Amino acid sequence: MTPKAVTMNPETPHVPVLLDEVIDALAITPGETHVDGTFGAGGYSMAMVAAGAKVHGFDQDPDAIANGQALVEASDGKLVLHHGFYSQMAEVLDGEDIDGLTLDIGVSSMQLDQAERGFSFQKDGPLDMRMSQDGPSAADFLNEADEEEIANVIYRYGEERRSRKIAKAIVNARPLTRTSELANVVRKALGQKPGDKKDPATRTFQAIRIHINRELGELEDGLVAAERLLKPGGRLAIVTFHSLEDRIVKNFLRDRSGQKSAGSRHLPQVSETRPAPTFHKPAKLVRPTGAEQVSNPRARSATLRSAVRSDAPSQAATGGVQ
Repeated sequence: MTPKAVTMNPETPHVPVLLDEVIDALAITPGETHVDGTFGAGGYSMAMVAAGAKVHGFDQDPDAIANGQALVEASDGKLVLHHGFYSQMAEVLDGEDIDGLTLDIGVSSMQLDQAERGFSFQKDGPLDMRMSQDGPSAADFLNEADEEEIANVIYRYGEERRSRKIAKAIVNARPLTRTSELANVVRKALGQKPGDKKDPATRTFQAIRIHINRELGELEDGLVAAERLLKPGGRLAIVTFHSLEDRIVKNFLRDRSGQKSAGSRHLPQVSETRPAPTFHKPAKLVRPTGAEQVSNPRARSATLRSAVRSDAPSQAATGGVQ
């Protein structure tokens, strides 16, 4: 199934992470309707089409939608693209019977590879980082926010212990307009030793990108949208790439499947009325094989979580991360 999907999509420059495993989790039956909430280069979408599904692809990046038009034509009417946030897919597809839905969270390889998009500390380009190519850029944030806000963003979304030192160095170096400038400021603030396996700028770039694009809030809203969209028996498959994303998905599926933590034996037990589970118990998480990690370094941190929708009504949104 997968080789056929890749052959159908020769324009796709990158093979999606955990492609075989995602398609297995979606368990597509020909004639079903599926959603690819993070279309990107179309790898997952075309694998779904190859398996016999009609696919609605969403992407906030206008470049992804424009580049995907050739795949729409090649799909013989089975691929439909929507320019917009995947958190909005329930409104866009209201009334559709959706059998499966997949999300590949975070920045795409195509965005990282284009220096002019400003996502990578390894390529010099404008300090942009906007997936939608709209709204305030990374440069706008870093040149206008106060030191405390910058430090909080780097600490929260980059899990960087030395965030205050980095924020102070950024403020002292303003204005910043290029990715190379920001990377060098961070490297100088933290120190970079020859042979370091991880660039000191990695966490800071991740944090600013997540903040600019409201990625974690979009994920929380998107999970609620997926719950609303999926029909009973519908399959959900989500690939994440770092602990912040994975924690949100894990906790959502744990809550929506009726599971709860054991709590503390030191606290009194409180009885509560819980809504009927909207998902069955999630499948065991899946990580890339050693062979995939060698052939595709981006796969090394990937995690796939999947679950099947129950017939219970969707629950109210609980509020997203800002």
